[in-house]
Amino acid sequence: MPADKFNYKPTPDQMTFGHLVAHMVEVNNLACSKVAAVPAPKVEEVKESDSKEKLVSALKASFDFCSDTLSQMDDSKMGELTSGPSGQQISRARFALGIASNWADHYAEAAMYLRLNGILPPNAKK
Repeated sequence: MPADKFNYKPTPDQMTFGHLVAHMVEVNNLACSKVAAVPAPKVEEVKESDSKEKLVSALKASFDFCSDTLSQMDDSKMGELTSGPSGQQISRARFALGIASNWADHYAEAAMYLRLNGILPPNAKK
């Protein structure tokens, strides 16, 4: 997405593309830390109004964190409970499933935003 389109949102009630990226950063760091039973990285919070460079850098770092932590995940801990959204107790396995569905959902949202701006997602077939 071009930098000048990070403030784009399809309708007034939807989030901006920049907000979507900032949300993905936050969710990746939280969910991957919960699944792998490691502390979330200490990172500067990003905001939808931050530059494309800052948002993309933070997003890449969050995926690197997920890659590192998930590769060290201990399957024997999947039944352990940990605090989830709104303080509810959920299993690490549920966080793992949530990561898969979140990544699919976030990709679909990002692809929609790109297509609505006449941009073919990078991995889409021409």
